[in-house]
Amino acid sequence: MSAAWLAALGGGVLIGTAAVALMALEGHILGVSGILGNALRHPAQRWRWGVLAGLVATGGLARLLGAEVPPLFTQTGWGRLVASGLLIGAGTALANGCTSGHGVCGLGNRSGRSLIAVAIFMSVAVGTVLLSRLWGWGI
Repeated sequence: MSAAWLAALGGGVLIGTAAVALMALEGHILGVSGILGNALRHPAQRWRWGVLAGLVATGGLARLLGAEVPPLFTQTGWGRLVASGLLIGAGTALANGCTSGHGVCGLGNRSGRSLIAVAIFMSVAVGTVLLSRLWGWGI
């Protein structure tokens, strides 16, 4: 039996803990797109840079400890990754937030707007996977 569920559980606990800590210590929602956008607009707010550095450092640490990079990331060309990033950025702008802000924090705060946003995020994700498998993209 794979221990992938244990890694997912650990990741969920870490994200939930980070969301609660950020709200308790800084009074802000843990929405990564908002943190990134505001870090670029307000570089003096160092806590935002700390959150972003922590995201990158955590990925690097996991890699150093032997975590494998999923084949999707090593087999996908840069063009597709850039296009995906731009589409995700456009979606977060339209939704006024991302999956971490709406899905973790918004739903936890019982936000109706976040419920609608998450339903749309998830519907598009399911549709994308179904279409990509029908077209043989292997996602």
